[in-house]
Formats: sequence, structure tokens, C-alpha cells
Amino acid sequence: MSVLTMGCRSNLAEADGLARLAGPDRILINSCAVTEAAVLEARRLARRAVRTGREVWVTGCAAAVAPGRFADLPVRLVAKPRVLPAVAWRARAFVAVADGCDHRCTFCVTRLARGPMRSASLEQVVAAVARLVADGVGEVVLTAVDLSGWGRDLFGEPALARLVAALLERVPALPRLRLSTLDPAEVTPELARCFTDPRLMPQAHLSLQSGDDQVLKRMRRRHSAARAKEAVAMLRDARPDLALGADLIAGFPTEDEDAFEATRALAGALGIVHAHVFPFSPRPGTPASRMPPVAADVAKHRARLLRADAQARHRAALARLVGQPLEVVSEGDKGLSPQGFEVRFGAPRPRRAIVRAVPTRAFEGVLIA
Repeated sequence: MSVLTMGCRSNLAEADGLARLAGPDRILINSCAVTEAAVLEARRLARRAVRTGREVWVTGCAAAVAPGRFADLPVRLVAKPRVLPAVAWRARAFVAVADGCDHRCTFCVTRLARGPMRSASLEQVVAAVARLVADGVGEVVLTAVDLSGWGRDLFGEPALARLVAALLERVPALPRLRLSTLDPAEVTPELARCFTDPRLMPQAHLSLQSGDDQVLKRMRRRHSAARAKEAVAMLRDARPDLALGADLIAGFPTEDEDAFEATRALAGALGIVHAHVFPFSPRPGTPASRMPPVAADVAKHRARLLRADAQARHRAALARLVGQPLEVVSEGDKGLSPQGFEVRFGAPRPRRAIVRAVPTRAFEGVLIA
């Protein structure tokens, strides 16, 4: 059985469960639909898989929201089983603690594909992480479609800080914990305080999207540029060595040059070093797809500028780490630093171990040790 995983960390966390779902004679594609390019890639993978002569199943967001794209292919579209928490054991373990989302961002198709928020219980997550630690995992990454909203359906309010604190307290042997994408609107003082524990990695990735308040309103995001700055200030007060990442959309409908420059300025002011930048891609069925568009070439140009800015900050951050001892989760010939930077080893290290490495230089966006 082959599982081809696309898209987000939630899809990655589901990989092991999907591998158990199907037999050895099938190829299963866990698809993504966050952009039109992702849907086209899912179709390309399906066509290639069909040529192997094996049975091909397609699940995930593209199968849910764009089934017609696969209608001419001899593949089976299958609903994804909702088993929480989903766990994938690699060099690091990804634990999906929730599925779905209750927000209605005007550009997002994921909510249409995955439905409303459904959180695993605190006890389920604690038990899953404890099992991973007993099996020798070095680092656990918590992920979800809306990680910051974990617990809203259980407690009537987001309670991610409660979950993180429980894991750090009740699984004392857990070596490292890392969080995936956070919503700036739901970064609380309680969550920030969790970062004072050295086992919670000094990396935060924000679903920022834009730095212009009017564009954020049209996206139906719940934060402003000022709120994003406040969230980052709380996190950095707790963890001064925090490395910040963000999702950014370039060329959202109605974004003019001033709005774009506001995004560019905010990314610089926050010191974003890990940037996931997407030119806006209209998704069928979303309100943003009906808004006045920005020309595609303009959106792509703005995306290139945002990426270039972030790459310059990334290079500067790497330079500051040269000569500094780092605790790295080994994937064999490379690993991940606490701040989320790739470290390549001169000689292979034991997989899944946390090893000490001192980078001697930075090269092509990675640290060399």
C-alpha cells in the first residue's frame, strides 16, 4: 500500500491511519485543495498512479470539493475516516488533535471539505502522546486545521493553552513539543506562558495572511495588524529566542499597492523568517472568488517580493546560529533545530535521536554541521 500525502500537517498526521485503511495493492492519495495548483497536482498524481495498474483511491480536500476533476480517471473517491487523534510516526511524531474549522474565512475551501471543528478530548491526546514517548519519540508536533481553536466544541471556548500545559505536566518524559499554525486572534497570555517551558520549541507559525486591516476584514479574519503585533509581543516576552513564521496571501481581491506594502511592512516588523507565501487562488464556492480580482501576474510578483524579503531574514537568522550548539531531532543525514531550521550533518546521525550539533556555516537556506 502506498500513501501519497499532499498539503498540510493534518494530512501528514493522517498518513499512518490511511495506510492501515487500505490493502497492499492500492495507492491512496490524500489530496489538498488549498489552491488550484494543489488540485491540479492531485489529479496529476492520480493519473500517474493509474499507470501502475494498481487500484487508486483519492481522499482528502480535493476529492471532497472538486470530485469532477477525477471523473474521467479510473479512481475511487473515498471519504476520509474521522478518527482522532491521528498520529504519524516519523523522525518526529505529528498528532492531529482536531479536524474541521468553525470559521468562515472568505478565501478558504478547507472548511467546506472538512466540516465543523471536532476536537479530540484532552485525555485522548495525553494518552496518544504518552504512547509515543514510551515508544521513543523525540518530538511531538501538535497540528489541526484550526489548532488555536482546539476545545471550542468541548468547552465552549478555545483551550489550547490548557492542552499544552496538560501535556507538559502529565507527560514529563516528553522531550520536545512543537505547535503548528496559530491564529493571532487566539494567542492568549496563558498560551504565551507555556513557551517559558524549554520543552516547548521556540517556534510559532501564524495564520497572518495580510498586514492590511481592510483586506483582513474582507478575508473575514478575526485579527488586525495591531492584534498580530500584540500576539507576537506576548510570545517573545515569554521566549525571546522565538523564530516566527507566517502564512501570507499576495494579491487578495481588492489588495492595492498600499495594502500590499502594509503586509510587507508587517512581515518585516514581526521578523518573519519562515514564510509560506501564496498568490491568491480563487476557490469555487468561496465568497472571495466573487470579489474584484487582482491580476494574476501582479499577485505572483507580490508573492515573489514577500518571499525574497523572508529569505533575506531567514539567511540572517541562520547566520546568527552559526557556531551555536543546537539540539537537533535527527532524520539521519539532516534534522530540525528548535527554531525550525534545517540542519544538515557531515555524517549520518541516529534517526529519531536528539543530537547536539554546532553549525559551521549556512548554505542555500540550511545550516551545515
